[in-house]
Amino acid sequence: MSKLTKADIVDAIYNKISIERREIRDVVDLFLVEVKDALVSDKVIELRGFGTFEVRIRKGREKARNPKTGEVVSVHSHGIVSFRAGRDLRRDVWNIQREERAVIDDKTTGEEGT
Repeated sequence: MSKLTKADIVDAIYNKISIERREIRDVVDLFLVEVKDALVSDKVIELRGFGTFEVRIRKGREKARNPKTGEVVSVHSHGIVSFRAGRDLRRDVWNIQREERAVIDDKTTGEEGT
């Protein structure tokens, strides 16, 4: 699995339209600021066909363990960002996984793609 960075996204957009990289980077940065500000304001962000971002509250616990030190600590209730993929994204990701699975199955059985 490879990683896609913000710079990669800016470059991909730059290659598709004739706007300066700086302007594209500014728009991407502003978009991310708006998403962050909305989440901090406890708003749900719905991007049709892509997915929904929202803040959920994770209950606190009296006894939790710091995985690094093993120390028992208390954790208060706190917000976490949750993402639910939209129908189109779920379908597209599902198809990719099925194609990769077919390649994996072919390698394990010694058969080539039909």
